[in-house]
Amino acid sequence: MTEKEKMLCGQWHDANFDEALLKERSAAEGLCYDFNMAKPGSEEQSSALQKLLGTTLPEGLTVLAPAYFDYGIYTDFGKGTFVNHGCYFMDGGKIHIGENVFIGPFCGFYTASHPLNYEERNKGLERALPIVVGDNCWFGANVSVLQGVTIGAGCVIAAGSVVTEDIPENCLVAGVPATIKKRLNL
Repeated sequence: MTEKEKMLCGQWHDANFDEALLKERSAAEGLCYDFNMAKPGSEEQSSALQKLLGTTLPEGLTVLAPAYFDYGIYTDFGKGTFVNHGCYFMDGGKIHIGENVFIGPFCGFYTASHPLNYEERNKGLERALPIVVGDNCWFGANVSVLQGVTIGAGCVIAAGSVVTEDIPENCLVAGVPATIKKRLNL
């Protein structure tokens, strides 16, 4: 099994020294540069984002520069989603963002973790688990979402929160780590 196959299956893999993964991330870094340096709203910027994500852009998607992706092709966005400035998508594991999601500035979606044992960590080992965000969620500024988390539809994540566990639908969460503060009435 290749390191990429291990990565996509959520297994421990060599993320730091594997030539194929380094090449993919380097290509994504170049496309991030093209996107971030292009005139905002230009065809050049849209084209760079489409190449980075490897798919046709969904209707109404807005991603403001700068934005950063490890691979790009492992992140997908739903229609009407808005991503504010300075967001980072560490997409070694797949990241799915639903429709009509508002993501505030400087949010991070982190699918990867490393071994706690430094000897293993120094070998370049990493494990990436997917992140899933339901439709109609709102993320305040500086939210961090960690690996393996699923956030249900209709949630509001308060600014500065660190989401470490799954969140059911229609909840307001806040804090470090984020906890449910109340259920939202529809």
